[in-house]
Amino acid sequence: MVDLKKHGATIALLFTMLMMISYSIEWIRVGVGSAMNVVLGPLIDLLGVPFFAVILILSGITGLYSSLVQKYTIDYERMQAVQQRMRKFQREYREAQLAGDEKKLKKLEVRRDRMMQEQLEMSRQQFAPMVYILVLTVPIFFWLLFRLPPADAPLTSATAIVMPYIGAVNLSAIAIWIVPAWILWYMICSLTISQVIRKSLNIGGI
Repeated sequence: MVDLKKHGATIALLFTMLMMISYSIEWIRVGVGSAMNVVLGPLIDLLGVPFFAVILILSGITGLYSSLVQKYTIDYERMQAVQQRMRKFQREYREAQLAGDEKKLKKLEVRRDRMMQEQLEMSRQQFAPMVYILVLTVPIFFWLLFRLPPADAPLTSATAIVMPYIGAVNLSAIAIWIVPAWILWYMICSLTISQVIRKSLNIGGI
């Protein structure tokens, strides 16, 4: 069995590339979106939830399971301890440099290699949850694309959203630079909800 903690970065990178490739293949994107529509479609078709509200709900769900996955796959206590040791080391190193203490600098150089190794291990550990999160999140994005209102649809509660400084805009239209309105709305909802969830789970900010 593949050790995700050891090879998490490589697996996450390969999986991300695979998802990008699958996004460019229409029959995969539409097929997954159509399958997900069986589960998520009733939110719109039966309950009549506006599309912008569906995005809010899904961003909350993705924020919740992403935070839970990270909480139970990343050793946050150890990560905080490593960060504290690194901050202390950096403070000692700067003081030794300012004091011109060559003897202490040599000792700190030996410690620095060990500290860098710990940081590298923590970085690798953070990649492992990405695989699980992508597996759950990509089908949701494919469904959002599958049900996204066409760009030329009339502005209604089902196709548009009112955003600060922009006003009413079609969810498929460009809101800022090259970012569509629905992506911008998803990012705002996800970042806000995720921060609240992460604080409540005591795993810090983003």
